[in-house]
Amino acid sequence: SEKAPAYQRFHALAQDVPPGLTLPYKFKVLAEMFRSMDAIVGMLFNRSETVTFAKVKQGVQDVMRKQFEERHVGQIKAVYPASYRLRQEKNIPTFSSSIKKSDYQLTLEPVLGEEERMDGRPHLSASRLLERRKEFNHNLVGIVKQHHKAFMASLNPPMVVPDDKLMRWHPRFNVDEVPDITPAELPRPPRGDRLTTAQEVLTTARGMMTPKMEKALANMALKTAGASVGEPVVSSAASPASTSSALRGVSQALLARVRAKEAQKMQALMTRAPQQEERLAMLGRLPAMARVLRNVFVAEKKQALTLEVACARMTDSYDTQMSAGDMEKHLRLFAELLPDWVSVHAIRTDTYIKLDKGKDLGLVAEQLARAAKEAEAP
Repeated sequence: SEKAPAYQRFHALAQDVPPGLTLPYKFKVLAEMFRSMDAIVGMLFNRSETVTFAKVKQGVQDVMRKQFEERHVGQIKAVYPASYRLRQEKNIPTFSSSIKKSDYQLTLEPVLGEEERMDGRPHLSASRLLERRKEFNHNLVGIVKQHHKAFMASLNPPMVVPDDKLMRWHPRFNVDEVPDITPAELPRPPRGDRLTTAQEVLTTARGMMTPKMEKALANMALKTAGASVGEPVVSSAASPASTSSALRGVSQALLARVRAKEAQKMQALMTRAPQQEERLAMLGRLPAMARVLRNVFVAEKKQALTLEVACARMTDSYDTQMSAGDMEKHLRLFAELLPDWVSVHAIRTDTYIKLDKGKDLGLVAEQLARAAKEAEAP
């Protein structure tokens, strides 16, 4: 198969979103196909039309500007088996010269509960469309979790993280290399008397053809059977990783301790809540902010400043652009961690921030570093 383009292979790395359980590019495309397909099916189904794959295919391709084939329907069925009821039906008006009315067509019917009715007949509502979309995305994340679980089991030492505590993938887990979803088998039209293989033709027409034609068909049948039997089976087992030459001579007990410590650190990273991640990011900015905050108070030549003025001065002086609200969160975090250096006081209608300019900044940096280390601990 051809190598996928870079924007697909490294899609997860280019996302401007907080770290989390991001999906591979191909899974996001499939989720968008399901959303478009569900919307088109709902529109046709609510009009009491028989929904055929030909109608849905054209609609999805018009919306997404991408090819939509039966294998995509099979993938959707594999991800969300309870989404559609698929059948092969004929005698459906086609209004097309390429498809005859007597031909079998793949039809799709959304699976709905008894309570989802309007005027006595099933109705696919907008709220139900949203629920189905969420269920589909949840199933996609579940599939990636299974591959992630297998990846962590292959590590040395193996790692186990409960699914309900997993907040982000392992840093070395390449999300975009997750294998594609195997399509579920779709209903096929009845075969009837159609002959598809050389063996079937030979069995049916034996005695009705010349010996030369019979011999050619027999050779073709044998060749086809030999090709199917002789297909190589590729083993999916990975070869054990060999120890790097740089680690030769290093104690195995020391390696085991280092790997166990790294596994513990990775597990803490993967189970860290978004609120804790945000707090850690704020703690990382505080040492640089401490120097700027002290300079602001020295320049103003005051013991206390209103919180609004302090946030404005800090926003102008800090090298990273930040809103006044975010800056206020950092100043209040200073007061929480170092109450003997920074304090916040509410007086009448204003809030003031007070700073001890005589305190050593080296001591402040040590206390902030200690607080950051404690917050990173699992």
